[in-house]
Amino acid sequence: MTQTSAAIYGLSGTSLSAGQRAFFRDASPWGFILFKRNVRDADQLRALTSELRDTVGRDAPVLIDQEGGRVQRMGPPHWRKYPPASAYLAATKGDVEAAADLVRVGHRLMADDLRTVGINVDCAPVLDVPIQGSTDAIGDRAFAHGPEAVTRLGRAAAEGLLAGGVLPVIKHIPGHGRAMCDSHHDLPEVKLDLVSLDGWDFAPFKALRDLPAAMTAHVVFKAADAEQPATTSHDTLEIIRERLGFGGLLITDDLSMNALKGSLRERADRALTAGCDIALHCNGDLNEMRQVAEAAVALQGRSLERAEAALARIATAPEPFDAEAEAARFAAAIKGHLDAKAGPAIGEAP
Repeated sequence: MTQTSAAIYGLSGTSLSAGQRAFFRDASPWGFILFKRNVRDADQLRALTSELRDTVGRDAPVLIDQEGGRVQRMGPPHWRKYPPASAYLAATKGDVEAAADLVRVGHRLMADDLRTVGINVDCAPVLDVPIQGSTDAIGDRAFAHGPEAVTRLGRAAAEGLLAGGVLPVIKHIPGHGRAMCDSHHDLPEVKLDLVSLDGWDFAPFKALRDLPAAMTAHVVFKAADAEQPATTSHDTLEIIRERLGFGGLLITDDLSMNALKGSLRERADRALTAGCDIALHCNGDLNEMRQVAEAAVALQGRSLERAEAALARIATAPEPFDAEAEAARFAAAIKGHLDAKAGPAIGEAP
């Protein structure tokens, strides 16, 4: 039997080609990730997630980025539209506890949407805390502009997903909110000292360190490593494990992003050697995936234990939930805020 490899792969279309099917069967990745290009309607998605699992002969996790706002892979007309994270505080006029209630309901509804089509992992919530002038790559994807509110609302989002039987993946650890450029295109650098980072950027991740999985930031933290971004830096990943106390599964952000240099094999090798548990490759390019597969060895040891512990958090039977009533309450509360661009500023960044 082929061992599970320390990788997650995307695919190019709404169904599998013969080449993709053969590659996935041989590479046996831990899981798969879907994007808008893979989504047509509910029937198609159910068939696709079933086919993906059939290729590896097991109940492999299937991931998606379903945050709401501009990062929502499943949307109208087949699924409801969700607001960006910043809209929750706007909808409650800055009342953090009222916003937390809405966040939990919204993410519980998202979980229902995902589970019905065979998706059981959501790459959310975003725990980054933006500062003035930082890249809009985070922007309205952040719940707030202060670590306390981000922590409270991030916890509520994770609780909503878990209650619905979907595994949350917090991102982008140890923090992308101070980045001045988009890591899809360039490599951001943060020069602040660790003590200051503790009180702002790191704070939500440290507070939610009990959550089962996290996605790394392609950001250089100069106080930890002068050259390598968190994803490929042993020293920064050690800070995540020791200083932040995060003991869960560490998944890289997309290895094909331009913040990283070198071949895809080199990027995957650096990330896994540095201490990431699983390498993520998203764009569905078969030649690139083959390179990642050369470096993505069998999932084993502590990484395997973390992966198993994370999947064990997925409820086989979601908590009881009156979806129709809660959906109506949610829609009424967020009416007029589906396209909100920013929540109230809370706190002051160092």
